[in-house]
Amino acid sequence: MGSIMIATEAGAEGINLQFCSMVINYDLPWNPQRIEQRIGRCHRYGQKHDVVVVNFLNRDNDADRRVYELLAQKFQLFDGVFGASDEVLGAVESGVDFERRIAEIYQTCRHPEAIHTAFEQLQLDLAGEISDAMLNARKALLENFDEDVQERLRLRNMDARASLGRLERLLIRFTRAALGGHASFDEDDTGFLLTSLPDGVQDANSTAIPLGRYELPRRSEEAHIYRMAHPLAQGLIDYAQRAPLTPIKLVLDYDAYGTKVSVIEALRGNTGTLMVQYLRIQSLGTTEEHLLAAAIDADGNVFDADVTDRLLGMPGHTVPLPRVDSAPVQQSLSDDLAPAQQNMLDFAAANVPIPHALQQQIDQQKALVTTDLESRNLSFFSQETEKLDAWADDLKVGLEREIKDLDRQIKEARTKSKVAVTLADKLQAQKEQRDFEGQRDKKRRELFNRQDEIQARRDQLIEELESQLGQQVTTTQLFAVEWELL
Repeated sequence: MGSIMIATEAGAEGINLQFCSMVINYDLPWNPQRIEQRIGRCHRYGQKHDVVVVNFLNRDNDADRRVYELLAQKFQLFDGVFGASDEVLGAVESGVDFERRIAEIYQTCRHPEAIHTAFEQLQLDLAGEISDAMLNARKALLENFDEDVQERLRLRNMDARASLGRLERLLIRFTRAALGGHASFDEDDTGFLLTSLPDGVQDANSTAIPLGRYELPRRSEEAHIYRMAHPLAQGLIDYAQRAPLTPIKLVLDYDAYGTKVSVIEALRGNTGTLMVQYLRIQSLGTTEEHLLAAAIDADGNVFDADVTDRLLGMPGHTVPLPRVDSAPVQQSLSDDLAPAQQNMLDFAAANVPIPHALQQQIDQQKALVTTDLESRNLSFFSQETEKLDAWADDLKVGLEREIKDLDRQIKEARTKSKVAVTLADKLQAQKEQRDFEGQRDKKRRELFNRQDEIQARRDQLIEELESQLGQQVTTTQLFAVEWELL
């Protein structure tokens, strides 16, 4: 059960409510700073959850609806860019003047047309300050915060590209590389016009892949919604899996990425080797797929999967390398995992020499994955056995309670039989005692049977888990390439 705190406006000032994760505005103050103060009580250090804001609104009241539109859409109090609300509220000074303007509208406007006109004028009066403040706040965030911070803050940039999630951006980059001259892409990489399909591209389920406009996210009715599950994306992934792999060097351009990534910026000017392996584990009736990625520079510094993944996210071009004696490695990727790696201008894998330290890093990642899986399997087994034990305890307690109640009724029937004054009463008491004893014996047998059933289910669970405990681990090297970061 959750706890609810009901407070007047006094609850909006000077207290820390980080233990609360929901703010319900029963009334919506006209002063946006008062709403910001209410929300700020829960947005404190130590808050463990996303704070949900619920606003009660009288939809039949035109003025109330327009106030909410101003607060939500213009001031972006509830879902705007992090930190921008302070900038916007600063643009309206203390908020008192804004509150006074709202009060005047409520007092003087009686008809929907008049209310609409008054709020339009108020919005126009504030538009300049709000837009400038929001733009400055967003610019400061985008220029000074690292990409990790931007992703965690879930920035909602007016530029649609910045609003795309990481996987969506990788999907678009992969699609651009795969389609080449078969499509024209928007400058912001949020859409493209597909004019033809590369030879050999087809949906795995033989679904027709339509030509035309694709958008992510969709902004026009005539466009197709482009996502990972779309036949075009699946066809391109399959096409990339079957592409021949040749030895290459990735020449990566940090400046062209356009976003600050501190861990990658420190590697500028370095060269090295990069490797990605595909790990597939079957255990307890389920299959898990993982990508193991690692990189090493010329000085022998080894980088983990996170740094390697970001390194692969840099734009650049490929440079062919001389083929070595061994045959190039070409294996399949999981459909869900393919876009995370195949995002360069060429689908390339090279059989370059693998330093021992690089292989060690891959092996460590593999060990961590298998150890984590083992831990989850153990947790699963513990939970299942605890469920059985809890069920057994509940069943035992319930039956024992019923048996105890029957013992009490048997005792009462015996007493009734002893004090009976007529033969008929005594016989009736004896019959009741016999019936109760029969029910008690039945409950005792049921208790024993249920205990046997529980033990059988526990034995079955142990046998099933034992048969599935053996992990089937498959590791496939996807590619290894040389890299250089400019």
